[in-house]
Amino acid sequence: MTTIDTSAPGERAARLNMAQFLSRYGTFAAFILLLLFNLIVTPNFLSWQTLNVNLTQVATIVIVAVGMTLVIATGGIDLSVGSLMAIAGTAAPMIFMGKLLPIENMGILIILSFILPVLLVMAFGWFNGMLVTRFSIQPIIATLVLFIAGRGIAQVATNGNLQVFKNPEFQFIAMGRIAGIPAQVIIMIIVAVLAHCLIRYTVIGRQIIAVGGNEKAARLTGIPVRRVKTFVYIVSGALAGIAGLIVVARNSASDANLVGLGMELDAIAAVAVGGSLLSGGRANIIGTVLGAFVIQLVRYTLLANGVPDAAALIVKAGLIIIAVFIQQRAKG
Repeated sequence: MTTIDTSAPGERAARLNMAQFLSRYGTFAAFILLLLFNLIVTPNFLSWQTLNVNLTQVATIVIVAVGMTLVIATGGIDLSVGSLMAIAGTAAPMIFMGKLLPIENMGILIILSFILPVLLVMAFGWFNGMLVTRFSIQPIIATLVLFIAGRGIAQVATNGNLQVFKNPEFQFIAMGRIAGIPAQVIIMIIVAVLAHCLIRYTVIGRQIIAVGGNEKAARLTGIPVRRVKTFVYIVSGALAGIAGLIVVARNSASDANLVGLGMELDAIAAVAVGGSLLSGGRANIIGTVLGAFVIQLVRYTLLANGVPDAAALIVKAGLIIIAVFIQQRAKG
């Protein structure tokens, strides 16, 4: 049954303008409100320890969510990012502990432990892209394959056992500091800036938006749609791999059962809250970063004020619903 809007044109225009305003500035407003609330209510919110906790917790969400933004901008989705984090996080300690390669030079092993896991999950990202582009499998189904099998691969590789390690050189990406700033935060900033520049100032960035906006039209204008789609899944895999390395370095252990668990949901939530259209055709990297910070601040605010962590999941779901509702209203 079709609902007929009987309101006056002026009222409809006012609602549309409000929805567009919220779509553009709502995430920033939510971020500011959360900051103000915590400044007033949460003890020691301005302490360096609190800032450090929130920055290091949000870094991996931002890194993965940036890759997710690129995928969603093409009209796709990547459910495999959490499992790819687990694969990369499993492979890295196995490499530098000498379990996979017959190399004794620790310096070489450390370098390879950064490079090879990321290349491995990039290959899995390519696999996702091939399923979507060559076999025309819906992205949610194509990436569901590695969502399930990817974590299984990581668990089989370690027999489901925890890999405990302590290597300062490897752990620098999570525990180290450059000019007093945590290394993982610097990585987060670099990833976000590069992705923003990619979307705003490069040909491939414009092609990504065009493919998500109207794939048939993009193909008719000569854009290599398959190549563009495969590219974003490879990038998403690479960023998931980097995030996986950071997580295991931060924990001084690799647990295939837990690394990246639920990260795909946090990444999608950050994209939705950040204002990028889940149907594709728009990529707001700055919005995604703000969305990730909003999600992290919601979780921190609830925990700091005695609310169980499970409640954050409910709030997160509510934020997604609100974001999608505003997006629909903003499109008119």
